[in-house]
Amino acid sequence: MTAMSQEAASRRATISGIEIGAGRPLVLIAGPCVIEKEDLMMRTAETLKGITGKLGIPFIFKSSFEKDNRSTAEFFRGPGLHEGLALLQKIKQRFSVPVTSDVHREGDIAAAAEVLDLIQIPAYLCQQTSLVLAAGRSGRAVNVKKGQFLAPQNMGSAIGKLRSTGCRDILVTERGSAFGYNRLVNDFIGIPIMRDLGCPVVYDATHSVRLYGTPSADPKGGEPQFIPFLARAGVAAGCDALFMETHPDPRTALCDAASQFPLPRMEWMLSQAMKLSRVVREAEATAGSA
Repeated sequence: MTAMSQEAASRRATISGIEIGAGRPLVLIAGPCVIEKEDLMMRTAETLKGITGKLGIPFIFKSSFEKDNRSTAEFFRGPGLHEGLALLQKIKQRFSVPVTSDVHREGDIAAAAEVLDLIQIPAYLCQQTSLVLAAGRSGRAVNVKKGQFLAPQNMGSAIGKLRSTGCRDILVTERGSAFGYNRLVNDFIGIPIMRDLGCPVVYDATHSVRLYGTPSADPKGGEPQFIPFLARAGVAAGCDALFMETHPDPRTALCDAASQFPLPRMEWMLSQAMKLSRVVREAEATAGSA
């Protein structure tokens, strides 16, 4: 076994008692794209908690207190740092689930780390050294989403920055790569390539269907009918966690309406993902002992 493959075999991160990677069960990171009204958020968290409990899936609730990468200044960006974190804290306490959200600015890290169990670095900021280092020093686990402009092996740079701060609970997320103008494609060998960097890999099946250049509220702004196919492919390729933005009624969502997965269909989707993940983990365990 090479040094690289030995490191990959031992890859693991722990988020509030949930172990991710190195043969551990598939984990779900899910919730609405952006924090909306409290009632909708609570209903979504309760539904996801019930589904994942029934299926035996470790669950981390995700919703953004701020979406800074919007097409126009008029589009909804979320409730902001303090109001958003307060609601995530309520969800965390009421449903006993870890929570995560995007953080866009170095100055927001300290407040975010008081509530979030997992700090998420947006894809387009994955090379922002000051932000990545501040996240690493926060004492929280960090999930860095791979920029659409990077090869999977280039994520070693962000991982190295985080490790330089002493951060060891690190996730990296595949969410599609730019293919010409306005379209994302998924190269699924990126999942094992990033696993070989020594960190658990998350697969984001929902952002991968966005069609850029069109507002996310426009039905032409995404192809959500392909989410189940991509999710199954990501799990089959060996992802350690599945990231899915979901909403009770995606058509009315205040952000990424064209690419969120319908909450009423999540149990159907996740039951398939869990069956696949068990097959994949059994195959990997067999290969590892050969």
